[in-house]
Amino acid sequence: MADPVIRFDDGAAYEKFMGIWSRMAGDVFIDWLKPAQGLTWVDPSEGQLSFARTRPAARLAKFHQGDAMALPFADKMFDAAVMALVIFFVPEPAKGVAELARVTKPGGLVATYAWDIMGGGFPMEPVQAVLREMGEKLVLPPQAPASRVEALRDLWNGAGLEAVETREITVQRTFADFDEFWEIALLGNSVSPILARMTPAAAEAVKAESRKRLPADSSGRITYSARANAIKGRVPK
Repeated sequence: MADPVIRFDDGAAYEKFMGIWSRMAGDVFIDWLKPAQGLTWVDPSEGQLSFARTRPAARLAKFHQGDAMALPFADKMFDAAVMALVIFFVPEPAKGVAELARVTKPGGLVATYAWDIMGGGFPMEPVQAVLREMGEKLVLPPQAPASRVEALRDLWNGAGLEAVETREITVQRTFADFDEFWEIALLGNSVSPILARMTPAAAEAVKAESRKRLPADSSGRITYSARANAIKGRVPK
């Protein structure tokens, strides 16, 4: 049986599972980039794009399906190229970053942010930690090590980008109670495929141990943090 892979074919489910986390991290990321107004930007699932076209931002943005390894754009076309929470899914990260640099104008910005998967920063880390301790093989992005700060620096320097800077982004999310957290956790495919092949007793043990590690406040709410690594650089003039 082939190992399960992470796919994002349901934009609405992704929004509930990861979209809120992504948006919080993205807000910090954009503030850090400090982009000028009026720039042209470039940022592969048709399901995700279809959902994006229903959002308010669709009035301002155009969405194209493409391949990060071969962007369907001319050289030096954009003022900025950003890869948000994607670099660990690109088959060859170095080639993906080179493509971002290729389509960006001299002096333009090339940036990314990615959950610190290897450092325990992924939003589903509370459950993943339990699964690891039980000896389960986690479903990770194919290039998960690319999310490390050191790896990002190597990629940006390798692409010849200048004025390279990095930062850590930490965000918090609050759930009404553990049941809401668990329901949302099961929407993602980093945890649910593993639980699905477990016995009911083993899956319940994972749930119980996860509950213990996410203590609620006096109102029953659960709050915890996730962490991403970000990097930016400029195409030489």
